[in-house]
Amino acid sequence: MTALSASSHNRAGLAAFLIMSAMAWFGLIDNFVRLVAEEAGLWQFQLLRGAVALAGLGAISLVTGYSLKPKRRRNVYARSVVSSGALVLYFACLGIMPIAQAVAGLFTSPIWVILISVVFFGEKVGPRRIFAVVIGFTGAVLALGGGAGELSLVSLLPILAGAAYAMGNMATRRWCEGETTLSLLTGYTVMITIWGAVGLMIVTWMAVPDVGGPAGYVTRGWVAPVGVFLGLIVLHGFGSLLGVGLTIRAYQAADATFVSVFENTLLVFATIWASILWGEFPTPLMIVGLIMIATSGVIIAIRTDSPSMARTDNIVE
Repeated sequence: MTALSASSHNRAGLAAFLIMSAMAWFGLIDNFVRLVAEEAGLWQFQLLRGAVALAGLGAISLVTGYSLKPKRRRNVYARSVVSSGALVLYFACLGIMPIAQAVAGLFTSPIWVILISVVFFGEKVGPRRIFAVVIGFTGAVLALGGGAGELSLVSLLPILAGAAYAMGNMATRRWCEGETTLSLLTGYTVMITIWGAVGLMIVTWMAVPDVGGPAGYVTRGWVAPVGVFLGLIVLHGFGSLLGVGLTIRAYQAADATFVSVFENTLLVFATIWASILWGEFPTPLMIVGLIMIATSGVIIAIRTDSPSMARTDNIVE
């Protein structure tokens, strides 16, 4: 094994470890979003957890002396708009549907990476990956609706989040070469906070009556941040720094299609935590769908008959 191939192997191993660690952590803390939906709103939650995360980033910068400023502000914030938008959609889904369904839609992202690469970048894709796209979307239909007849516009929201998430992950490598993890994390967190502030202003202006419980999660305005809600703001504010930071670093270390397959472990971690914490088990049909989505991701990560799809541009440290 040459020094170059050994280095590539080590970077791939590091990326896999980082992304699986992030997914294990997210699988735990994302399960608690349903508690936020019981008493507070999506937009206030994003605003306050973003503010807490920004305070944490400021403290890290002061202690370490590392700059939070991006080298190419326009690129970083364009990427941040897409990535944060995907996660806002995901958090909306967490409050109104079982976590296995929300995660299933989000992790159609490897499929979207392939489709975006073909449509917008003219990359060639072989029959193996075409097959992966077919079984992946079929699995999403099963996991999200239990059958095409049971799908609704709401159940399709996680798939939309998956598409946006794929674009953000590809942008990390294609638009943000040479950016530090802290600068990318800061851009993402700023945009999450802005999403929360804008959304909160809109729902406050609309003055939709609070119907109580999860049904009012997306349209609920300001509530006092106390008790469980306050604790979850702190948990997700600081916890997101850890999880998103690990994710960004993983995508800097290796190709997006390679890293994205390991994100499918969130399907496992989230389901395990949901069963432990809430006694929530997926139906047999959902399990089949989840397995198909994960299988699709594995196929996508395997080298195909198109060598150009195996790796994309490298990130300069």
